[in-house]
Amino acid sequence: MTKTANPSPKRFIISLFGVVGFSIFMVLARYLESDSSRFLFLIWNLALAAVAPLLAWWLVHRIRSSGWGAWQQLVLTFLWLVFLPNSFYIVTDFIHLGRTYEVAVLYDAVLIMAFAVSGMILGYTSIYIVHRELHKRLSTTISWSVISMLILLVSFAIYLGRYSRWNTWDILLRPAGLLFDVSDRIVNPLAHTQTYVTTLIFFGLISVVYFVVWEYGRLLEQAGKTKS
Repeated sequence: MTKTANPSPKRFIISLFGVVGFSIFMVLARYLESDSSRFLFLIWNLALAAVAPLLAWWLVHRIRSSGWGAWQQLVLTFLWLVFLPNSFYIVTDFIHLGRTYEVAVLYDAVLIMAFAVSGMILGYTSIYIVHRELHKRLSTTISWSVISMLILLVSFAIYLGRYSRWNTWDILLRPAGLLFDVSDRIVNPLAHTQTYVTTLIFFGLISVVYFVVWEYGRLLEQAGKTKS
């Protein structure tokens, strides 16, 4: 009977490179076949999506050595929150799907799906490793409340990125305009129903999938403890 290898961070990272590499292969093959740069922007979007898990791993490493209260960890937490929406934003790139007569529509659908799945894996990985640290320090109810609020903010940021065209850099480059846009949607909710509908739709999608990710992760951890 063949012995199954135990899960490890190294194997996970290799598998992650696999799905990311497939996504990039798809878009480069499209470019070479059609001589069109239509979807090359997805590579940049995926690069931004990869920032959040990198910051999360760095943050958790520092937390375990010197706690969460130091200013360096607080800055890292803020940066992680700022970049996290990019991981899920790629799902909205399905808006670009349509008949282009460059390649088959089905090819473009699989291409965008590959990037969206890659981004979501990066995003869920990022949330999961931070959630684990919260779970160690807070009660289950409070840690889940924090994560739920976080996902709600991410969902709102996805709306701002897709419809209002704000991006991560605008927090530094155009903070006044961004603050005005956000506050107007809070003060005048009836004038911005699309904001709330879109935010709630993404909140529902990200939340229900993340709950599965969390429970599966805990199941693997429990299985690992049982074996040992």
